[in-house]
Amino acid sequence: MTQPIEDYALIGDLMTSGLVGRDGSIDWLCLPRFDSAACFSKLLGEEENGHWRLAPAGAAPDEHCTRRAYVDGTLVLESYWETAGGTVKVIDFMPQRDTAPDVIRIVEGISGEVTVHSTLRLRFDYGHVVPWVRRIDGDRVAVAGPDAAWFRSEPPVRTWGEDNSTRSEFTVGAGQRVAFVLTWHPSHEPRPDPIDPYAALDSSLADWREWTAQCTYQGPHREAVVRSLITLKALTYAPTGGIAAAATTSLPEELGGVRNWDYRYCWLRDSTLTLGSLLATGFLDEARAWRAWLLRAVAGDPADLQIMYGIAGERRIPETDLPWLRGYADSAPVRIGNAAVDQLQLDVYGEVIDSLFLARSAGLAAEKHAWQLQLALLDFLERNWRRPDEGLWEVRGPRRHFVHSKVMAWVAADRAVRTLEGDPSVPGDLERWRTIRDDVHREVCEKGYDPERNTFTQYYGSEELDAATLLIPRVGFLPPDDPRVIGTVDAVQADLGRSGLVRRYTTEGPSVDGLPGDEGAFLACSFWLADALYLTGREKEARELFERLLSVRNDVGLLAEEYDPIAGRQLGNFPQAFSHVGLVNTALTLAGGATLPDMR
Repeated sequence: MTQPIEDYALIGDLMTSGLVGRDGSIDWLCLPRFDSAACFSKLLGEEENGHWRLAPAGAAPDEHCTRRAYVDGTLVLESYWETAGGTVKVIDFMPQRDTAPDVIRIVEGISGEVTVHSTLRLRFDYGHVVPWVRRIDGDRVAVAGPDAAWFRSEPPVRTWGEDNSTRSEFTVGAGQRVAFVLTWHPSHEPRPDPIDPYAALDSSLADWREWTAQCTYQGPHREAVVRSLITLKALTYAPTGGIAAAATTSLPEELGGVRNWDYRYCWLRDSTLTLGSLLATGFLDEARAWRAWLLRAVAGDPADLQIMYGIAGERRIPETDLPWLRGYADSAPVRIGNAAVDQLQLDVYGEVIDSLFLARSAGLAAEKHAWQLQLALLDFLERNWRRPDEGLWEVRGPRRHFVHSKVMAWVAADRAVRTLEGDPSVPGDLERWRTIRDDVHREVCEKGYDPERNTFTQYYGSEELDAATLLIPRVGFLPPDDPRVIGTVDAVQADLGRSGLVRRYTTEGPSVDGLPGDEGAFLACSFWLADALYLTGREKEARELFERLLSVRNDVGLLAEEYDPIAGRQLGNFPQAFSHVGLVNTALTLAGGATLPDMR
């Protein structure tokens, strides 16, 4: 049975992550990295594609835990099951690893006596490969090709093989605990030293609490902000500082549709926005690590700048389909890799330069080669900003002169001007970039604005609108009180609104993205609308929209990419960094902590 996307919770170790359903089943887990092949793929297929359910014996397939929550300030999940015989708590987490990734599940008796059943189906290569499982010294080891995984319990419990799965059953009373540990390693290497699951729990709680204690935000809705920051941290690949856009691939933007993409990579756009959230809330170490990742990833010819990279900076992310997986809720195809890596998206140049400007303004020590990189990107943008591109929404239709792309080209020139004005010792041609900034601004206002409707459009000559134009006041292209900004906010809200939330653009008729079907309201865009409403003086509406968006979060505070306000369902990859960045930034805006570029 397909669980709603919002029924899942995230666990992870800052190198990979998994999704735990309210039914006690881990249905998605990629090992050893975010973008590795999954060993549990039930999320996108069937039980036979791999999962691990831990629940009271006799629990129906669709039966859920009574309640669940993260331990405050951590990524440690606690799920309570109340039965006729008693209550048990299941603690799910992945400790930050020393060498090998571990998934730990601890069952603790709370009251009475409860018999608990575990069903483990390991299926490597996205549910395609059934491993060979054997018993060694009481533990199980599953091996197939390059993958090996060890499974053990502490204390040992009755475990047996049945229907190509590993099953366990045991009874716990109040105060008793049983821990399961699943450990992955390359099959050609020796087994890693077994981890102490109970010591690992203490360490994980301490690690996360120490990290969240750095948060400087003390405004309204702090719990929601901290949970979003924890989620962003959980999507960070610790060895490199790269930030994955989401933990999953191919969760659909329309149930049963084809808008299914792999988001387990580092989008420059998403990452740069994440950088701003981290800097604004006190997490400077993460910001430094991300800047270092960025400078490594984009090094080279500016013409070769990609919109996304692998989590370690890899450039090749070929897209292919997995035909043996039926897709979430029959939403096929299931894709791995992402062909959008080869697109031209000119806004990315502006976002990269803006993020490095922000880092410098926030006090991160300047790096000489970082400015040299920006100069190279600016030179490329000077020669290419008049070209059509695919835009930030990665349309798979024809290239166009997207207004948002041009606005971000203006941002690149503007931040160059501000850098040179602020520090005359920095090399660069100030007048040259002032001229380019003015040229871009003039063209956008002439060709990207519809005076009859008093709104900026999606692309030059278009009658369509784009929620990305809501960012115009935030990036400083025009002041919030400019009539063209106010008109754009009204037009986007009227034309792209869906039950109070906002779509990215219109998908009816011949869609700009070249794809069939529809999609939900885009949560990041809905946060942008809240920002724009606040900046244009409509504070009450902004706060009401923010409260509405907070209510869309699931029971443990997580957001997917999109939301269907009619069905009340989250859609798209999950959890989505872009959505959580939007939440943090809007909270800062409404608390008066967001600053806009000076309008000159």
